[in-house]
Amino acid sequence: MIVSAKRAYWPLGHSLIASGKFMPVINRLYLRFYTFFSGRYPRLFFFCNQRKAVIKFFVAGAFAGATDLLALFIFHGLLHWQIVLATSSAFLLSFMVSFSLQKLWTFRNYSQKRLPRQLILYFSIAFLSMNLNGFGMHQLVNNIGVWYLLSQLIVNLFLGVINFFSYKFIVFCKHRDEA
Repeated sequence: MIVSAKRAYWPLGHSLIASGKFMPVINRLYLRFYTFFSGRYPRLFFFCNQRKAVIKFFVAGAFAGATDLLALFIFHGLLHWQIVLATSSAFLLSFMVSFSLQKLWTFRNYSQKRLPRQLILYFSIAFLSMNLNGFGMHQLVNNIGVWYLLSQLIVNLFLGVINFFSYKFIVFCKHRDEA
C-alpha cells in the first residue's frame, strides 16, 4: 500500500476505489434511497434502518454478482476471450468489487493496517463457501432429491448468513487501535 498525504492507495488495480470516485457514487445512491424511503415509507424505513448492515451485505453481494455476469459477457461475449480466461477475469473483478463494498460500505472498515490479512481471510472464506456450495448442492440434489434451483437458494441463504457473520466478526471486526 502506498500512502500519500491525501489518501491511501491500494495496490493491484484498485485505482477506481483509491481515486475516491467509487465510494462517493455508492454513498450518493444510498443517500437518495435513504431520503426517499424515510419520507415516503417511514415504518418500512425504520424496519430497514435497524437492519441496514444485513441489507447492505445483500445489496453489495448482488452488485458483485451483477459485475461478475456483466464482465463475463463483455470478456467472452463481446471480446471473445477464451471461457476460462474470461471467467477467471470476471471472478477477480467481482471479487475486488465485493471486497471493496463489504469493507468500505457494509461494515464501514476504513483501516488500511490489516488490509493484507483481510484480503486473505476474505478470499479464504469465499473459497470455503464455494466448496460448501458444491457439497450442499450435491447433498440436496443427489441424496435428498430437492429441485436444483431450490437447492441453490437454500444453500445460498445458509452461506449468506455464515458469510455475513464471518465478515462482521472475523474479517472486518473493529480493533481497539482502529477506533
